[in-house]
Amino acid sequence: MDNHNSGREWFAAQYDVSRETLDRLEIYAEELTKWNDKINLVSRSTVQDVWQRHFADSAQLSSIAAGHSGLWADFGSGAGFPGLVIAAMDPDRPVVLVESDQRKAAFLASTAHKMGLRPRIESQRIESLDPLCAQVISARALAPLAKLLEFAAIHRADGSICVFPKGAQVESELTAARLNWHIEVEQVQSLTDPAATILKIREFSRVDA
Repeated sequence: MDNHNSGREWFAAQYDVSRETLDRLEIYAEELTKWNDKINLVSRSTVQDVWQRHFADSAQLSSIAAGHSGLWADFGSGAGFPGLVIAAMDPDRPVVLVESDQRKAAFLASTAHKMGLRPRIESQRIESLDPLCAQVISARALAPLAKLLEFAAIHRADGSICVFPKGAQVESELTAARLNWHIEVEQVQSLTDPAATILKIREFSRVDA
């Protein structure tokens, strides 16, 4: 069995998703492979392991954000992780993918269309958007936590949460962010990377507020 098929089967065993969802992600994987040679969406070494390295890494955020329905805003979507995976898992949920790079935004639009999805795609800078009033805000490998909180402060709704995957430098990012922010945060161990943590932030406010 090749890596791709075994990856799909592994993903199906890990996440309780429909065959339709798996088929949408199959299209996603095919498009990612085609586009990656042109615009370098993800590291080439991870393309063959997309189900575990990218799809599963994104899908775990859905359970972490369970109980928070409504608009999901994904900042710096890039290749669509995690936002397009979230849209694939819950096609009825409103999702906004914010990606200022025009080529990556074109990839997102084309791939979403082929997957039969209609997320809102905003090809502009996060701080330039009108407030989104999002119930869930995500960002993967976009910016340090302090900067992400600045973005989230613009676009969050009452009762919203932020889910930010972070790597080995998570403690230093938290320390730096706490210089300017009061943060109520839960650190959740990543299911796909032993060195990674997902920050689940329920409340945050500026220190001088």
